[in-house]
Amino acid sequence: MTAHHPDTPRSGLPKRHPRHERRGEARLPGVIAALVAALLYLALPESLLVGPRYVLPALEVLLLIPLIAVNPRRLTRQNRFSRTVSLVLVAVIGISNLIVLGLLVRALVSTDVKDGGALLLAALQVWATDIIVFGLAFWELDRGGPVVRTQAPRSQLPLADFRFSQDENHDAVEEVSDGASRSSDWTPTLVDYLYVSVTNSTAFSPTDTMPLTTRAKLLMSIESIAALITSLLVIARAVGALQ
Repeated sequence: MTAHHPDTPRSGLPKRHPRHERRGEARLPGVIAALVAALLYLALPESLLVGPRYVLPALEVLLLIPLIAVNPRRLTRQNRFSRTVSLVLVAVIGISNLIVLGLLVRALVSTDVKDGGALLLAALQVWATDIIVFGLAFWELDRGGPVVRTQAPRSQLPLADFRFSQDENHDAVEEVSDGASRSSDWTPTLVDYLYVSVTNSTAFSPTDTMPLTTRAKLLMSIESIAALITSLLVIARAVGALQ
């Protein structure tokens, strides 16, 4: 009886196509994430808005339109224009959310808190947007972005920004190693990066996925600090105002 090699899938399992032969990630999850961030912004109190209420959400929708036109169903094509627009979209959501967080903190420390319920809700909206935007940022930057990760051979991928557990599981037991990056050509999707964002914003540090590059560490640091401010200062003050 021959031993099973960890780089070879077990018999009976369907053969996985190489990433450069796949259809790419679905477009819908990324669109939903961006639209949810826009809706969370629309629901903020008037005092926390960056300009007129509908300007930023309208800009985000306008940036989404060409991205959907390039890849309406699957993320398989990319050019310099679409790559720039996708990064600008993430930057617009992220910068505006950090400004909103600053306005929220200033309102709490410089005035009497009268509506603690509204402030608590606003803090939760900022925190949820924080998770979405940093998940999108990780998704867009790691290994060249969602298009490159599935359409380019692994040997041509840029250096990874994150090390997932699947990248190390090739020498584990069969039911684990068969799903590893080396054996199954696994690549992370938006859900994986949103999970990284959730754990980073709740633990204030990496958990099972480690940042490898300077930009990944910087982004995770910014997210952790923003989440820490939201949870320890904003939410605590808002809950205190309810008493």
